[in-house]
Amino acid sequence: MADAELAYLTIAQLEPLIATGQVSPVELTEACLSRIRALDGRLHCFITLLAEQAMGAAQRAEEAIGAGEYLGPLHGIPLGLKDLYWTEGIATTAGSKVMADFRPDRDAETVARLKAAGCVVLGKLNMHPFAYGALGINPDYGTPPNPWDPSRIPGGSSSGSGVALAMGLLPAATGSDTGGSIRIPASLCGVVGIKPTYGRVSRHGLTPLSWSLDHAGPMARCVEDCAILLSAMAGHDPKDETSASLSAPDYRATLRGPVRGLRAGLPRPFFTGVQSGVREAVERAVRLLEELGVGTEEVEAPSLEEAAAIAQGIMGPEVAAFHQEMVKTRSQEYPPDVLRRIVANLAIPAVEYVKAQQLRASFTQRYHDLMGRYDVLLTPTEPITAQAMGATTVVIDGQERTNQGLLTRFTSPFNSTGLPAISVPCGFDADGLPVGLQIVGRAFDEATVLRVAYAYEQATAWHGRRPPLQA
Repeated sequence: MADAELAYLTIAQLEPLIATGQVSPVELTEACLSRIRALDGRLHCFITLLAEQAMGAAQRAEEAIGAGEYLGPLHGIPLGLKDLYWTEGIATTAGSKVMADFRPDRDAETVARLKAAGCVVLGKLNMHPFAYGALGINPDYGTPPNPWDPSRIPGGSSSGSGVALAMGLLPAATGSDTGGSIRIPASLCGVVGIKPTYGRVSRHGLTPLSWSLDHAGPMARCVEDCAILLSAMAGHDPKDETSASLSAPDYRATLRGPVRGLRAGLPRPFFTGVQSGVREAVERAVRLLEELGVGTEEVEAPSLEEAAAIAQGIMGPEVAAFHQEMVKTRSQEYPPDVLRRIVANLAIPAVEYVKAQQLRASFTQRYHDLMGRYDVLLTPTEPITAQAMGATTVVIDGQERTNQGLLTRFTSPFNSTGLPAISVPCGFDADGLPVGLQIVGRAFDEATVLRVAYAYEQATAWHGRRPPLQA
């Protein structure tokens, strides 16, 4: 099988092939490494490639499977880690040369769990520096181009994950999400990414951006793969004080359940100030879900302006707290866009942070009340598709808005509330750029979110498209 064909197989497709010996972990890992060597010189997806270690892990997986010790669907599956996931003895840069020499003394809890499930770690993936940006721009390690148009941004901060998946460099990746950083690149690159409920997945061993908003989660090319990865990553971790004392369900087991009779709310604020191509694609997705038996109705929801103010009021001080000492001694090494915002955050009064947390409590309760009436909410993941590199604003309905603000506008409310949310491909605009559908669920009900996403995905072919940016 050609490298590209093998590397583009999903985890669900690879599972029976690996389990029966038709494809070996060594063969699969070699195919991924071949793709990476051929393409990553211009894609900049990897900050650190671990080719030798990956081949060793693949060989061990092959031997174990051959000896009848098959661990399950992730055994022998190549995986890329966003470079804020700690890896023992391996550089974990958080996308910035400020931390180029940081080599953790242990793996992140999620990395340990994925390795225990049999994953083969290919390396550390590029990202917006310190995860502090929605564009995916990286002046230190290069910016991954959007796979559908290299003149456009990939979306951040998990840019390397989104581009590597879309380009068939690997079948699985991790991301982190503080204001949308899993769902933004998933939407803009045409892949799938889920932000689980706050507390569902351990954040122990992740370099923080904003501790009370950060989430860890998987990214892949289809919903079933995200379900498989999330099952391995999720579950209580006593090393993370925010970890929920809940066991992880088998998300794949309920993936194919019926969606007929489910109730979906369409929050009005999420359908205004949206590019026409996005609106059309999402409205078609909603109609399809209605045909599948999902009941929908328009609903009011807390304002997006309130959500943005809460997110900034919390994130700013928490980011400043982490970076305060490093900025004092190494400010000249920070990317200008990141440094500018950190310095501004240092001046935010403590009382403003407390007020934002108080507003967050009320905001979250209103969303929980709303979710008491619906199984899921359906929204565009993004109001825009991928914009040109270097562009800072876009005009929608005659109003000029900043790209940074727009890219987190529909995603950050669910970081503040902690509700689970997934982005799945739901079409393309007139420029051939991907559009994402966001599906939001009740707290700790990722199973329903994944079930609705899977039902939609299986009724469409968007997730199977490959971008034109090839070798």
